[in-house]
Amino acid sequence: MFETKEINSLELNPVFGKMFENSHKNIVYCFDKSTGLKAIIAIHDTTLGPAIGGVRMWNYRSEADALDDVLRLSRGMTYKAAITGLNFGGGKAVIIGDSNKGKSEALMRRFGKFVNNMSGEFIAAQDVGTNLRDMEYIRMETNHVAGISEAVGGTGHTGPVSAYGVYMGMKASAKEQWGNDSLSNKSVAVQGIGNVGEHLVKYLREEGARVYISDLDEDRLTHVARKHDAIIVPNNQIYDLDVDIYAPCALGATVNSDTLKRLKCSIVAGSANNQLEDEELHGQMLMDMGILYAPDFLINAGGLISVYAELSGAGKKRAMQLTEDIYKVTQDIFRMSKKEQITPHKAALKIAEKRIEDIRQLKANS
Repeated sequence: MFETKEINSLELNPVFGKMFENSHKNIVYCFDKSTGLKAIIAIHDTTLGPAIGGVRMWNYRSEADALDDVLRLSRGMTYKAAITGLNFGGGKAVIIGDSNKGKSEALMRRFGKFVNNMSGEFIAAQDVGTNLRDMEYIRMETNHVAGISEAVGGTGHTGPVSAYGVYMGMKASAKEQWGNDSLSNKSVAVQGIGNVGEHLVKYLREEGARVYISDLDEDRLTHVARKHDAIIVPNNQIYDLDVDIYAPCALGATVNSDTLKRLKCSIVAGSANNQLEDEELHGQMLMDMGILYAPDFLINAGGLISVYAELSGAGKKRAMQLTEDIYKVTQDIFRMSKKEQITPHKAALKIAEKRIEDIRQLKANS
Protein backbone atom coordinates (compact mmCIF):
# COMPACT_ATOMS: atom_id res chain seq x y z
CA MET A 1 0.00 0.00 0.00
CA PHE A 2 1.35 3.41 -0.97
CA GLU A 3 1.49 6.14 1.63
CA THR A 4 0.17 9.47 0.40
CA LYS A 5 1.57 12.76 1.64
CA GLU A 6 0.37 16.26 0.99
CA ILE A 7 3.20 18.31 -0.47
CA ASN A 8 3.32 22.07 -0.38
CA SER A 9 3.89 23.19 -3.99
CA LEU A 10 6.18 25.97 -2.76
CA GLU A 11 8.60 23.32 -1.49
CA LEU A 12 8.94 21.93 -5.00
CA ASN A 13 10.12 25.20 -6.52
CA PRO A 14 12.36 27.48 -4.45
CA VAL A 15 11.70 30.40 -6.82
CA PHE A 16 7.98 30.40 -6.03
CA GLY A 17 8.77 29.94 -2.35
CA LYS A 18 11.06 32.96 -2.29
CA MET A 19 8.56 35.05 -4.22
CA PHE A 20 5.87 34.12 -1.70
CA GLU A 21 8.12 34.80 1.29
CA ASN A 22 9.06 38.29 0.07
CA SER A 23 5.62 39.13 -1.43
CA HIS A 24 7.03 39.63 -4.92
CA LYS A 25 4.64 40.34 -7.75
CA ASN A 26 6.62 38.98 -10.70
CA ILE A 27 9.96 37.47 -11.74
CA VAL A 28 11.11 37.34 -15.35
CA TYR A 29 14.01 35.16 -16.48
CA CYS A 30 15.77 36.48 -19.60
CA PHE A 31 17.91 34.19 -21.76
CA ASP A 32 19.37 34.69 -25.22
CA LYS A 33 21.82 32.14 -26.61
CA SER A 34 23.26 34.31 -29.39
CA THR A 35 24.38 37.15 -27.08
CA GLY A 36 25.00 35.04 -23.97
CA LEU A 37 22.43 37.02 -22.00
CA LYS A 38 21.36 35.51 -18.68
CA ALA A 39 19.35 37.93 -16.58
CA ILE A 40 16.58 38.10 -13.97
CA ILE A 41 14.11 40.96 -13.54
CA ALA A 42 12.23 41.05 -10.23
CA ILE A 43 9.13 43.14 -9.59
CA HIS A 44 8.42 43.45 -5.88
CA ASP A 45 5.48 45.87 -5.63
CA THR A 46 3.74 48.36 -7.94
CA THR A 47 1.22 49.90 -5.55
CA LEU A 48 2.78 53.35 -5.83
CA GLY A 49 3.63 53.18 -9.53
CA PRO A 50 5.74 51.31 -12.10
CA ALA A 51 8.66 49.36 -10.64
CA ILE A 52 11.98 51.10 -11.13
CA GLY A 53 15.40 49.69 -10.43
CA GLY A 54 18.99 49.46 -11.51
CA VAL A 55 20.42 46.87 -13.86
CA ARG A 56 23.30 45.20 -12.02
CA MET A 57 25.86 43.13 -13.93
CA TRP A 58 27.82 40.86 -11.65
CA ASN A 59 29.70 37.58 -11.92
CA TYR A 60 27.57 35.68 -9.41
CA ARG A 61 28.83 32.39 -8.04
CA SER A 62 25.52 30.76 -8.95
CA GLU A 63 22.12 31.51 -10.40
CA ALA A 64 20.68 31.00 -6.90
CA ASP A 65 22.89 33.83 -5.60
CA ALA A 66 21.71 36.04 -8.45
CA LEU A 67 18.09 35.29 -7.57
CA ASP A 68 18.64 36.05 -3.87
CA ASP A 69 20.31 39.35 -4.77
CA VAL A 70 17.62 40.53 -7.19
CA LEU A 71 14.85 39.67 -4.72
CA ARG A 72 16.45 41.60 -1.86
CA LEU A 73 17.38 44.55 -4.05
CA SER A 74 13.92 44.86 -5.63
CA ARG A 75 12.28 44.78 -2.19
CA GLY A 76 14.64 47.54 -1.07
CA MET A 77 13.61 49.66 -4.05
CA THR A 78 9.95 49.44 -3.00
CA TYR A 79 10.77 50.87 0.42
CA LYS A 80 13.22 53.40 -1.00
CA ALA A 81 10.54 54.93 -3.22
CA ALA A 82 7.91 54.78 -0.48
CA ILE A 83 9.96 56.49 2.22
CA THR A 84 11.09 59.31 -0.08
CA GLY A 85 7.53 60.04 -1.22
CA LEU A 86 8.07 59.04 -4.85
CA ASN A 87 5.36 57.36 -6.93
CA PHE A 88 7.39 54.34 -8.00
CA GLY A 89 7.25 50.68 -7.19
CA GLY A 90 10.21 48.45 -6.51
CA GLY A 91 12.08 46.40 -9.07
CA LYS A 92 15.60 45.31 -9.95
CA ALA A 93 17.44 43.45 -12.67
CA VAL A 94 20.63 41.42 -12.55
CA ILE A 95 22.67 40.29 -15.53
CA ILE A 96 24.89 37.33 -14.75
CA GLY A 97 28.39 37.91 -16.13
CA ASP A 98 31.63 39.85 -15.91
CA SER A 99 30.90 43.50 -16.72
CA ASN A 100 34.53 44.04 -17.73
CA LYS A 101 34.54 41.26 -20.31
CA GLY A 102 31.01 40.07 -21.06
CA LYS A 103 29.23 43.26 -22.11
CA SER A 104 28.34 44.14 -25.67
CA GLU A 105 25.91 46.37 -27.50
CA ALA A 106 24.00 43.30 -28.69
CA LEU A 107 23.67 41.90 -25.16
CA MET A 108 22.39 45.16 -23.68
CA ARG A 109 19.98 45.73 -26.56
CA ARG A 110 18.64 42.18 -26.23
CA PHE A 111 18.07 42.88 -22.55
CA GLY A 112 16.27 46.07 -23.60
CA LYS A 113 13.83 43.97 -25.65
CA PHE A 114 12.94 41.97 -22.54
CA VAL A 115 12.33 45.22 -20.65
CA ASN A 116 10.15 46.47 -23.49
CA ASN A 117 8.06 43.28 -23.39
CA MET A 118 7.05 44.17 -19.82
CA SER A 119 4.99 47.09 -21.18
CA GLY A 120 6.17 49.70 -18.72
CA GLU A 121 5.86 47.65 -15.54
CA PHE A 122 9.66 47.90 -15.11
CA ILE A 123 11.89 50.93 -15.74
CA ALA A 124 15.60 50.16 -16.01
CA ALA A 125 18.40 52.37 -14.64
CA GLN A 126 22.13 52.17 -13.86
CA ASP A 127 23.65 50.04 -11.13
CA VAL A 128 26.88 48.23 -10.31
CA GLY A 129 28.50 47.03 -13.54
CA THR A 130 26.44 49.19 -15.92
CA ASN A 131 26.91 52.75 -17.14
CA LEU A 132 25.40 55.55 -19.20
CA ARG A 133 26.39 53.92 -22.48
CA ASP A 134 24.65 50.70 -21.48
CA MET A 135 21.47 52.65 -20.73
CA GLU A 136 21.67 54.20 -24.20
CA TYR A 137 21.90 50.72 -25.74
CA ILE A 138 18.84 49.60 -23.73
CA ARG A 139 17.04 52.78 -24.82
CA MET A 140 17.48 51.75 -28.46
CA GLU A 141 14.98 48.96 -27.76
CA THR A 142 12.65 50.51 -25.18
CA ASN A 143 11.52 53.84 -23.75
CA HIS A 144 11.32 52.27 -20.29
CA VAL A 145 14.81 53.32 -19.18
CA ALA A 146 16.16 56.19 -17.08
CA GLY A 147 19.49 57.56 -15.92
CA ILE A 148 20.65 58.33 -19.43
CA SER A 149 23.26 60.80 -20.64
CA GLU A 150 22.65 64.54 -20.45
CA ALA A 151 23.52 64.64 -24.16
CA VAL A 152 20.29 62.80 -24.96
CA GLY A 153 18.09 64.58 -22.43
CA GLY A 154 18.84 62.69 -19.22
CA THR A 155 20.36 63.79 -15.91
CA GLY A 156 23.57 61.83 -16.43
CA HIS A 157 25.46 60.04 -13.68
CA THR A 158 23.41 59.55 -10.54
CA GLY A 159 26.54 59.12 -8.38
CA PRO A 160 26.85 62.72 -7.16
CA VAL A 161 23.18 62.84 -6.10
CA SER A 162 23.36 59.40 -4.44
CA ALA A 163 26.46 60.45 -2.53
CA TYR A 164 24.80 63.69 -1.44
CA GLY A 165 21.93 61.74 0.10
CA VAL A 166 24.36 59.57 2.05
CA TYR A 167 26.19 62.71 3.15
CA MET A 168 22.90 64.21 4.38
CA GLY A 169 22.12 60.96 6.23
CA MET A 170 25.55 61.04 7.86
CA LYS A 171 25.05 64.60 9.04
CA ALA A 172 21.63 63.76 10.49
CA SER A 173 23.23 60.77 12.25
CA ALA A 174 26.00 62.96 13.64
CA LYS A 175 23.39 65.39 14.98
CA GLU A 176 21.59 62.52 16.71
CA GLN A 177 24.71 60.88 18.10
CA TRP A 178 26.78 63.92 19.09
CA GLY A 179 24.34 66.86 19.14
CA ASN A 180 26.09 68.58 16.23
CA ASP A 181 25.94 67.70 12.55
CA SER A 182 29.43 68.95 11.69
CA LEU A 183 31.68 66.27 10.20
CA SER A 184 34.81 68.44 10.43
CA ASN A 185 37.60 66.47 12.12
CA LYS A 186 35.44 63.34 12.26
CA SER A 187 37.01 60.13 10.95
CA VAL A 188 35.15 58.13 8.29
CA ALA A 189 36.00 54.75 6.76
CA VAL A 190 34.56 54.50 3.24
CA GLN A 191 34.49 50.94 1.92
CA GLY A 192 34.15 51.02 -1.87
CA ILE A 193 35.03 54.06 -3.93
CA GLY A 194 33.05 53.61 -7.10
CA ASN A 195 31.05 56.44 -8.59
CA VAL A 196 29.06 57.02 -5.38
CA GLY A 197 31.89 56.31 -2.95
CA GLU A 198 34.29 58.74 -4.59
CA HIS A 199 31.75 61.58 -4.55
CA LEU A 200 31.05 60.84 -0.88
CA VAL A 201 34.79 61.10 -0.17
CA LYS A 202 34.77 64.48 -1.95
CA TYR A 203 31.90 65.85 0.18
CA LEU A 204 33.54 64.59 3.37
CA ARG A 205 36.97 65.99 2.60
CA GLU A 206 35.48 69.36 1.63
CA GLU A 207 33.96 69.55 5.12
CA GLY A 208 37.25 68.62 6.75
CA ALA A 209 36.64 64.99 7.71
CA ARG A 210 39.55 62.56 7.87
CA VAL A 211 38.76 59.82 5.37
CA TYR A 212 40.07 56.27 5.10
CA ILE A 213 39.31 54.34 1.92
CA SER A 214 39.43 50.73 0.72
CA ASP A 215 38.55 49.07 -2.57
CA LEU A 216 39.43 45.96 -4.56
CA ASP A 217 40.57 48.13 -7.49
CA GLU A 218 44.06 49.23 -6.44
CA ASP A 219 44.54 51.65 -9.34
CA ARG A 220 41.32 53.44 -8.51
CA LEU A 221 42.25 53.43 -4.84
CA THR A 222 45.52 55.21 -5.57
CA HIS A 223 43.80 57.70 -7.88
CA VAL A 224 41.09 58.65 -5.36
CA ALA A 225 43.57 58.85 -2.48
CA ARG A 226 45.75 61.33 -4.39
CA LYS A 227 42.84 63.34 -5.76
CA HIS A 228 41.08 63.81 -2.41
CA ASP A 229 43.95 63.38 0.06
CA ALA A 230 42.41 60.26 1.59
CA ILE A 231 44.21 57.48 3.48
CA ILE A 232 44.39 54.02 1.90
CA VAL A 233 43.58 51.01 4.09
CA PRO A 234 43.85 47.33 3.02
CA ASN A 235 40.38 46.01 2.25
CA ASN A 236 40.44 43.33 4.96
CA GLN A 237 41.39 45.87 7.66
CA ILE A 238 38.62 48.43 7.11
CA TYR A 239 36.45 46.93 9.88
CA ASP A 240 39.20 47.21 12.48
CA LEU A 241 39.71 50.97 12.22
CA ASP A 242 38.91 53.10 15.26
CA VAL A 243 36.74 55.66 13.44
CA ASP A 244 33.62 57.71 14.07
CA ILE A 245 31.69 56.49 11.02
CA TYR A 246 31.80 53.32 8.93
CA ALA A 247 30.41 53.91 5.41
CA PRO A 248 29.78 50.70 3.43
CA CYS A 249 29.61 51.77 -0.22
CA ALA A 250 30.31 48.51 -2.05
CA LEU A 251 28.13 45.40 -2.01
CA GLY A 252 25.69 44.39 0.73
CA ALA A 253 25.82 42.25 3.90
CA THR A 254 29.06 43.78 5.22
CA VAL A 255 27.38 44.32 8.60
CA ASN A 256 27.21 40.77 9.92
CA SER A 257 28.03 38.70 12.98
CA ASP A 258 31.73 38.56 12.10
CA THR A 259 32.29 42.22 11.26
CA LEU A 260 30.22 43.48 14.20
CA LYS A 261 32.83 41.96 16.53
CA ARG A 262 35.44 44.18 14.85
CA LEU A 263 33.64 47.49 14.33
CA LYS A 264 34.83 50.39 16.50
CA CYS A 265 32.57 53.14 15.19
CA SER A 266 29.64 55.17 16.52
CA ILE A 267 27.66 55.39 13.26
CA VAL A 268 27.07 53.14 10.25
CA ALA A 269 25.93 55.14 7.21
CA GLY A 270 26.75 54.26 3.62
CA SER A 271 25.42 53.86 0.09
CA ALA A 272 25.46 50.06 -0.24
CA ASN A 273 22.13 48.27 -0.49
CA ASN A 274 21.16 45.61 2.07
CA GLN A 275 24.02 46.40 4.43
CA LEU A 276 22.59 44.25 7.22
CA GLU A 277 23.10 40.58 6.43
CA ASP A 278 20.16 39.82 8.75
CA GLU A 279 17.91 42.86 9.14
CA GLU A 280 16.39 41.75 12.45
CA LEU A 281 19.46 40.29 14.15
CA HIS A 282 22.14 42.70 13.04
CA GLY A 283 19.94 45.77 13.32
CA GLN A 284 19.33 44.86 16.97
CA MET A 285 23.01 44.07 17.57
CA LEU A 286 24.01 47.52 16.32
CA MET A 287 21.44 49.12 18.62
CA ASP A 288 22.63 47.08 21.61
CA MET A 289 26.22 48.14 20.89
CA GLY A 290 25.23 51.81 20.83
CA ILE A 291 26.07 52.14 17.14
CA LEU A 292 23.57 54.33 15.28
CA TYR A 293 22.45 52.88 11.94
CA ALA A 294 21.15 55.12 9.16
CA PRO A 295 18.83 52.85 7.10
CA ASP A 296 20.44 52.22 3.73
CA PHE A 297 17.30 52.32 1.61
CA LEU A 298 16.64 55.86 2.81
CA ILE A 299 20.02 57.55 2.72
CA ASN A 300 21.06 55.97 -0.60
CA ALA A 301 17.83 57.11 -2.31
CA GLY A 302 19.50 60.05 -4.08
CA GLY A 303 20.01 58.00 -7.23
CA LEU A 304 16.30 57.19 -7.39
CA ILE A 305 15.45 60.85 -6.78
CA SER A 306 17.77 61.79 -9.65
CA VAL A 307 15.94 59.36 -11.95
CA TYR A 308 12.60 60.79 -10.81
CA ALA A 309 13.84 64.29 -11.68
CA GLU A 310 14.78 63.04 -15.15
CA LEU A 311 11.46 61.33 -15.83
CA SER A 312 9.41 64.24 -14.49
CA GLY A 313 11.50 66.92 -16.20
CA ALA A 314 12.36 68.53 -12.85
CA GLY A 315 16.10 68.70 -13.54
CA LYS A 316 19.28 68.29 -11.52
CA LYS A 317 18.81 71.29 -9.24
CA ARG A 318 15.45 69.98 -8.05
CA ALA A 319 16.96 66.51 -7.57
CA MET A 320 19.55 67.96 -5.17
CA GLN A 321 16.84 69.88 -3.29
CA LEU A 322 14.73 66.74 -2.84
CA THR A 323 17.80 64.73 -1.80
CA GLU A 324 18.56 67.29 0.92
CA ASP A 325 15.23 66.27 2.52
CA ILE A 326 16.87 62.93 3.43
CA TYR A 327 18.37 64.79 6.41
CA LYS A 328 14.93 65.49 7.92
CA VAL A 329 13.48 62.05 7.18
CA THR A 330 16.52 60.43 8.82
CA GLN A 331 15.89 62.53 11.92
CA ASP A 332 12.22 61.46 11.90
CA ILE A 333 13.29 57.81 11.83
CA PHE A 334 15.64 58.26 14.77
CA ARG A 335 12.84 59.92 16.77
CA MET A 336 10.46 57.03 16.06
CA SER A 337 13.19 54.50 16.88
CA LYS A 338 13.80 56.14 20.25
CA LYS A 339 10.12 56.63 21.07
CA GLU A 340 9.02 53.09 20.19
CA GLN A 341 12.25 51.37 21.27
CA ILE A 342 12.73 49.74 17.88
CA THR A 343 15.73 49.74 15.56
CA PRO A 344 16.07 52.56 13.01
CA HIS A 345 15.70 49.94 10.26
CA LYS A 346 12.34 48.81 11.68
CA ALA A 347 11.23 52.41 12.05
CA ALA A 348 12.08 53.13 8.42
CA LEU A 349 10.22 50.01 7.25
CA LYS A 350 7.21 51.02 9.33
CA ILE A 351 7.02 54.45 7.69
CA ALA A 352 7.48 53.02 4.19
CA GLU A 353 4.94 50.21 4.68
CA LYS A 354 2.34 52.61 6.07
CA ARG A 355 2.53 54.78 2.95
CA ILE A 356 2.18 51.75 0.68
CA GLU A 357 -0.80 50.43 2.65
CA ASP A 358 -2.48 53.86 2.71
CA ILE A 359 -2.24 54.15 -1.08
CA ARG A 360 -3.37 50.54 -1.52
CA GLN A 361 -6.50 51.27 0.53
CA LEU A 362 -7.08 54.52 -1.35
CA LYS A 363 -7.02 52.65 -4.66
CA ALA A 364 -9.30 49.93 -3.33
CA ASN A 365 -11.91 52.48 -2.22
CA SER A 366 -11.82 54.65 -5.34
